[in-house]
Amino acid sequence: MIKSMTGFAHRDIARPGFRASLEIKSYNNRYLDLSISLPPYLSKLEPRFRTYLSERITHGKVEAWLRVRELDAPVEANADIAAAKAVAGVLRQIASACEVEAPLSLGSIIGFDGVVAFDRSVDDEALWILVSTELDACFAEYEASRLREGKATREDIEAQLARIVTGLDLIKAQVPEIEKTIRSQLVSKFKEVAGDAVDEGRVLTEIASALMKYTIGEELSRLSAHIESFGAIARNESSPGKKLDFLCQEMNREVNTIGSKSMLLTVSRTVVELKDALENIREQLRNIE
Repeated sequence: MIKSMTGFAHRDIARPGFRASLEIKSYNNRYLDLSISLPPYLSKLEPRFRTYLSERITHGKVEAWLRVRELDAPVEANADIAAAKAVAGVLRQIASACEVEAPLSLGSIIGFDGVVAFDRSVDDEALWILVSTELDACFAEYEASRLREGKATREDIEAQLARIVTGLDLIKAQVPEIEKTIRSQLVSKFKEVAGDAVDEGRVLTEIASALMKYTIGEELSRLSAHIESFGAIARNESSPGKKLDFLCQEMNREVNTIGSKSMLLTVSRTVVELKDALENIREQLRNIE
């Protein structure tokens, strides 16, 4: 099953005494990189968010937000009087230096960070029970978005894989012609050197040696096996990205060997097509989990 590393989901929460929104967004990344954004008074819930997501996602840069607009919980406000006096003093100094005679307002003082602090008394367990239910729903939407993108990626990979299968069949069909070419070239060289005094036994030995050196049967068999394994892994594993990329490397190795042994222009051209298809597949694999 192919799943994209790119996904997005947003969910609004409207419960009595609690209004908020959840958002999950992810991008391509070789490893799992989680970023959790919560209001400061809910920081105790961050490990639970992190555990929830890391148990369900294996790769990608993942960003998750919980934005709270209303929370029915006791609020305690505290003032730092020393900080307020210091701010007021600095404001008066600035006004005097700039010869500004505007009155000093309370709003201009409490607007500074640290002068007034708020603290909410939150029941973390009760809130997590509520949030986790909404998180389940949001994550389901997020997974659906990744599966949709994964489906499009899978279709493109399958199209490229079909190109490889077609090219493989073309090369297999050329194997008799390759062997014929080897025999023909060796016989011509022997006749060019020895004329009519050709040692048939020597010719046959050299042909057998050349066929062993230039035959591509093993490469074709391994390439076929890799293609079959590729399809099975893509269908059956939940996070197949790394294994599929490794198989692409193995297939590319076999294709390169076939190209280095090629004696026919048709085979050489097909090798170029195979390498192009493999590169396209590897580009697509960079976006899947």
